[in-house]
Amino acid sequence: MKGDFNNKRIDSVSRVVHASPQSIYKVFLDPIAWSVWLPPKGMKGKMYEFDASDGGFYHMILTYDEPDNLTQGKTTKDTDEIKGRFLKFIPNKRVVQLVEFESDNPIYAGEMMMTWSLTAVSKGTQVSIVCENVPKGIRKEDHEVGLASTLENLEDYMEGKLTLN
Repeated sequence: MKGDFNNKRIDSVSRVVHASPQSIYKVFLDPIAWSVWLPPKGMKGKMYEFDASDGGFYHMILTYDEPDNLTQGKTTKDTDEIKGRFLKFIPNKRVVQLVEFESDNPIYAGEMMMTWSLTAVSKGTQVSIVCENVPKGIRKEDHEVGLASTLENLEDYMEGKLTLN
């Protein structure tokens, strides 16, 4: 694993999504769905490679709708290029992946582990994201807002309110 091994920061968020774990798990296996629901509000995504299997990978570029001086991309002024590797799929329960931002800036270097957990609850599924070894350049507050936005997008996608443009 690359990066700063002393960076133990963990960011996490969760949300109840009104859909079954089985339905939600299916969208984790679909690259088109990922490009719709994964980008936080204010960004668009494009998937270039995607292999949803243990040891598989993906390559995605997130583009800011309106970059400004406060919000800049990690790869270029208006983009975040992400390369991920899937470590484990537990059907209808968990997806574990390593995510690395393509950046010349060392504060974004390293691999961040993301664990997505799906737990059935009375009103749907509790979807939790735990991010370990978060790069120092990503402010905790911004990251948690972005992760929460992604979960809101996931719920909207599952309810048919968010579709590929």
